[in-house]
Amino acid sequence: MASYERLSELLDPATSVLLTVECQQGVVGPESALPELAEEARSSGALTNVARLVGAAHEAGVQVVHAVAERRPDGRGASRNARVFRAVERLPVRQLTGTAAVRVAPPIDVAEQDLIVRRLHGLSPLAGTDVDALLRNLGCRTLIVTGVSANVAVPNAVFDAVNLGYTAVVPRDAIAGVPAEYTPAMISNTLALVATVATTDEVLACFKRPGRRTS
Repeated sequence: MASYERLSELLDPATSVLLTVECQQGVVGPESALPELAEEARSSGALTNVARLVGAAHEAGVQVVHAVAERRPDGRGASRNARVFRAVERLPVRQLTGTAAVRVAPPIDVAEQDLIVRRLHGLSPLAGTDVDALLRNLGCRTLIVTGVSANVAVPNAVFDAVNLGYTAVVPRDAIAGVPAEYTPAMISNTLALVATVATTDEVLACFKRPGRRTS
């Protein structure tokens, strides 16, 4: 766990970006294609914590980027080289472009200044998308990674961020995966080796420290 001083240094609003990963209605909403994951995201408080972080980021002037996974109705360009991709094709709820399933899920608030980046392929919000270019144009040095799942997309985002030269911060109670006990194991044994692990409250305290803009 990082000290407050160290975390506060990393979370300069001018050089930090908050990334929400697949916090969309078709993944974490009531009509999720993955009901076990959706239930864990909600019952654990992870989705609520993502919403808290997004709201605080808006107040503190921290840029928010929402990474959404979706598919064209005809499936063109979608990855099919892993079991997970083929399983997604058989799910009753599909993350189709333009549908409610790919809208950011409540209680997360999407502000006008937020950026939404959509991907049609792959496992990572960063690989093969506009996210890296956008982060560089925004002057980002620290990427705060939140959302789902701790099984696949979140670790992909963290590793890609580190490989691209960003410092990754992971609020441990603002990510979720299945089964429930897998998430803390992933954090302790994998993410903590490459990212700065904190809690939502610790990140919020840094956003709200004296001298930082709030509404």
